[in-house]
Amino acid sequence: MSTTAARRARPTLRTLTRQAGERALSRLLGLPRASTDYTVNRVEIPMRDGARLVADHYAPLTAAPAGTLLVRGPYGRKFPFSIAFGRPYAARGYHVVLQSVRGTFGSGGAFEPMVNEAADGADTAAWLREQSWFTGSFATVGVSYLGFTQWALLQDPPPELAAAVITAGPHDFNAAVWDTGAFTVNDFLGWSDLVAHQEDPQRVRTAIRQIRARHKVAQAAAALPMEAGARTLLGEGAPWFESWVEHTDPKDPFWNGLRFAEALDRVRVPVLLVGGWQDIFLRQTLQQYARLRDRGVDVALTVGPWAHTQLLTKGLATNLRESLDWLDAHLGSAPASRRPGPVRVCVTGQGWRTLAHWPPATAERALYLRPGGHLGETTPADLTEVPPATFHYDPTDPTPTVGGPLLSPGAGYRDDSRLAARDDVLAFTSATLTHDLCVYGNPVAELAHTSDNPHVDLFVRVSEVDAKGRSRNVSEGYRRLDATGAAAGPVRVELDAIAHRFRAGSRIRVLLAGGWFPRYARNLGTGEPVLTGRRSEPATHAVRYGRSRLLLPVGPPDVSADRVADPAGDLG
Repeated sequence: MSTTAARRARPTLRTLTRQAGERALSRLLGLPRASTDYTVNRVEIPMRDGARLVADHYAPLTAAPAGTLLVRGPYGRKFPFSIAFGRPYAARGYHVVLQSVRGTFGSGGAFEPMVNEAADGADTAAWLREQSWFTGSFATVGVSYLGFTQWALLQDPPPELAAAVITAGPHDFNAAVWDTGAFTVNDFLGWSDLVAHQEDPQRVRTAIRQIRARHKVAQAAAALPMEAGARTLLGEGAPWFESWVEHTDPKDPFWNGLRFAEALDRVRVPVLLVGGWQDIFLRQTLQQYARLRDRGVDVALTVGPWAHTQLLTKGLATNLRESLDWLDAHLGSAPASRRPGPVRVCVTGQGWRTLAHWPPATAERALYLRPGGHLGETTPADLTEVPPATFHYDPTDPTPTVGGPLLSPGAGYRDDSRLAARDDVLAFTSATLTHDLCVYGNPVAELAHTSDNPHVDLFVRVSEVDAKGRSRNVSEGYRRLDATGAAAGPVRVELDAIAHRFRAGSRIRVLLAGGWFPRYARNLGTGEPVLTGRRSEPATHAVRYGRSRLLLPVGPPDVSADRVADPAGDLG
């Protein structure tokens, strides 16, 4: 009888290089040490209609895998998605299925944004349970569209689903594009252009296209009619875009397959929600949190100082660390999550804080618009002869977008000082603050507003002006006014939620304008459809003093203490 000594296979140069890369990545992102090596194999997953969707299966080389993760998206399976959703999890014991949705990057069928995600997600879950390596339960992870595919699956959650990590993932696409009453043209014309050309084989040309994309999108959105500009930009690559613009009624059955609000009432598994204060989907992330919390679902919330695209750059380390902790606690072998509390928010101008819930307790503070561009806690004593503040809006020269929530370069916090000097913008600035003022929640602008044209929009921004006079955006809101009531007032505009400390020595500024282009499609002032309108009419807006004010939800500097701020404290 002969015996053969078993020798451990020597790792290849490629394996050693990858392992070194994993260690470097772990150090860079502050992740726990990798526990295993893994392989990556291409698989094809059959759908009920015969289409086959391509995925990369990251298989950990361990006899005791931590669990299974499903990631579904339209942007391919290489960098940055391999780093954000594949490698870090596989190196810590998770099987990961990173799938290209229908019609993208080798997957069969035609890509129709959002339309097929519920059925295809269910078919993918059915395929998972048949695999010999399947661990018996799985979780979903992903950002943006990769978050939307999770809500689509949660509409009818499979029994094996054990947890979810949803980063800036909308559940209602109609609200994403039409929530303000104005079409969010920069974000979704730009997104359509990106997706239509993302598989261009001439990668250098594609890179140049993306550098120039912001200006090309603005040019296309400014064309009259807009459909001509959009068709020139998109060609035949994004047939869905015009249908989004044409269907303006949120109750239109067209939108039924593009939203999954019922998922918020059906999900029972633990959900971690991650968002950014400057993210385009922040409002939906906070709605998701509130709905799940009120239902008693195990839900946690993390919101950082990020715009949408920064969630995979500046926010990646935080996102990965918290996601791994959540998955280890609810899918893996960790006894419990290490989160210090259900809610973690970055208070801009202060730092990270832990809360029991969002929003914390606050007291309403009113700041009134006053003549001379002032913002104060009292109204003028005599308004009988005070004329209203006025500004002009010209659709041919709309107020330009400067920073804020955008799905493009230039998003986030920016110096917006020059806006206050424009003649189509009203600016109201407070006295210098003698104490820090901390705001948690949604600021609201209540405006006694009229206009000489019933077809108008209102843009409202709150900024912080530092001791050197530089202004920086904090929160904003937009609303297209109903033509039947635009001249009646008062108008209420809810701004984006914030957790922000206005520092002592700074001032609070309110900016008002009649447009915010190219983030929102211009109001042409004629009532014509957005896509086919050809004429434009200007408008003059008037804002009366007395009732026009900004309402701020003010709380304690130590927000984790959850004390109610003194509403009588002055601004100095």
